[in-house]
Amino acid sequence: MTTTLIVSVIAAVFVGALMRATFGFGEAVVSMPLLALLPIDLHTAISLIGLAGLTVALLTVVSGWRHIDRPILLRLAAATLIGIPAGLILVTLMPASVVTAGLGFFLIAYGGYSFVRHTVVKAEVQPRFTANYWALPAGFAAGALGSAFNFNGVPVVVYGTMRRWDPERFRGTLQAHFLISGVFVVGGQALGGLWSPDLFVLYGLSLPAILAATLAGVMINKRIPAKKFERYVFLLIILLGALLLTGV
Repeated sequence: MTTTLIVSVIAAVFVGALMRATFGFGEAVVSMPLLALLPIDLHTAISLIGLAGLTVALLTVVSGWRHIDRPILLRLAAATLIGIPAGLILVTLMPASVVTAGLGFFLIAYGGYSFVRHTVVKAEVQPRFTANYWALPAGFAAGALGSAFNFNGVPVVVYGTMRRWDPERFRGTLQAHFLISGVFVVGGQALGGLWSPDLFVLYGLSLPAILAATLAGVMINKRIPAKKFERYVFLLIILLGALLLTGV
């Protein structure tokens, strides 16, 4: 591997880790298109993002464990585990391009509607799906989409915004969920033979950048006013939807 390639990989991992540490989601959808432009093995890229995401989740959970909604997290995690086998069935029945396009359109529509309603119309929006049992279908969808297409964050992000979690609760609960699901995802990647010698080299070289991005993201998150945080999240959801569509 050339120095230029290594620096490019580290930069892609840094951008994704910064996104995840700041907002609690978005790492894979941001980093994977960047890594796809580089001449590295796809399995190595997928596994690298998995390890980086698990590292960010561990660090942010440690720093923000007080803000985790534990009852919701337990329901999300249990339902996610149940949804994982369903995702394996889904991937055999439905092409990834169809699911990706559907999610992309949904995220753009949902993010655009929510942003306009909160920012332009300035309508008072009440939290929805406040009953704890709504975490079960969200977690199930996260498990299914995560095991099939690595989109485990999408249902939980939508669920959190509908409940109108404050920034600390939103980020803390998402990271805790990603930590739990990430352990199973990374373990599955290892058992599935996706790990390679290059993976450990790139992960070791990227680790300082991951730590720096996590620290910077935590600081940025604390400086974002709560009223503006929701707007940024909705804009990010629109961006993620657009990235999914461009990757179809």
